[in-house]
Amino acid sequence: MSLVLDAVTLTYPDGDGRITALDSVSLAVPAGTLTAVVGPSGSGKSSLLAVAATLVTPDRGRVLVAGTDTGALTPAGRAELRREHIGIVFQQPNLLPSLSAVEQLQVMAHLSGRSPKAVRGRALELLDAVGLADLAGRRPHRLSGGQRQRVNIARALVNEPSVLLVDEPTSALDHERGAAVMDLLARLAGERGTATVLVTHDRTHLSRADRTVAVRDGRLSEAVPA
Repeated sequence: MSLVLDAVTLTYPDGDGRITALDSVSLAVPAGTLTAVVGPSGSGKSSLLAVAATLVTPDRGRVLVAGTDTGALTPAGRAELRREHIGIVFQQPNLLPSLSAVEQLQVMAHLSGRSPKAVRGRALELLDAVGLADLAGRRPHRLSGGQRQRVNIARALVNEPSVLLVDEPTSALDHERGAAVMDLLARLAGERGTATVLVTHDRTHLSRADRTVAVRDGRLSEAVPA
């Protein structure tokens, strides 16, 4: 398994007490598969994603990424693990307006200590994989919403992560573009052997996922088809 959450419990301060965001959640995501996590606002989806990304440390339980128990790592070690093994696709692409599509990917390599020139070939290959080979030189204002989201996905893959975490990728897209993005994520997971977790309110395109689970009140269960 590339991503394993084992009996994870996460709480936050709430006045004089604490509120439980995740309640003994266990989830295993094999390499090359796409797991969709659904649930209403406040159910714990975002907390699950934050714990899987090692951005938040749970109160109890274990998080394993590419076989590494993240609880045994220092903050610096977790940051290094994220750079090398975790790709995150945020809900809003937040592309840098002054950079072209290919440069958006190259700058991620620079942040990891590699030369942007050295990864230009991989950046172009990834843009081709997401259907944007002909638009590599365009800046964000010349790309559609769906195209910007595809750059966002390619950017998260540039460091060849073992795990890809995706936050509401279709929320700002119409039905057709949302379906295309879900198809793309499912295909890339299989082709690149990436364990992909996607959190979403949108149940429309869940047939693309290998597995769908539901979060409610911090607890995980197999999702019931809508």
